[in-house]
Amino acid sequence: MKIKTGLGQDSHAFCDTNKLLILAGVVFDYPKSLNANSDGDVVFHSITNAISSITGINILGNKADTLCKQGVTDSVEYLKLAFNDLKKWKIQHVAISIECLHPKISPMIGKMKLSISKLLNIALEDVGITATTDEGLTEFGKGNGIQVLSIVTVIKQ
Repeated sequence: MKIKTGLGQDSHAFCDTNKLLILAGVVFDYPKSLNANSDGDVVFHSITNAISSITGINILGNKADTLCKQGVTDSVEYLKLAFNDLKKWKIQHVAISIECLHPKISPMIGKMKLSISKLLNIALEDVGITATTDEGLTEFGKGNGIQVLSIVTVIKQ
């Protein structure tokens, strides 16, 4: 059995638009959205980057930008591309750390875990999500945006 671990990060600043705030495919009731050419789902972007660090195939950047220009702004589609690149690798666990002051993440963790587990075809207990304000030491902790770090562990037998 072979094991790999991928690390991914993404962050976006808040902006005032008519877009929804979406994290892990879940719509949050919050008056601001994230500044991005896509839907700005920093959780899915972070997981996409973690998978890309395993496969060596970058999705965010040129591929996602091309899709955005074609009108595909749903981050689910970017994550699906990365997931398909895993081929014979099987996801064992996803760990996610979300840094922001607002919105409150804890009440939505269950919905976010369900969304991720369904999309990645893994058990609910194989998705871990934590949230922090980082005591207001960063721009994210001060309420200016959201940063997400993800670790994805995969095996090949």
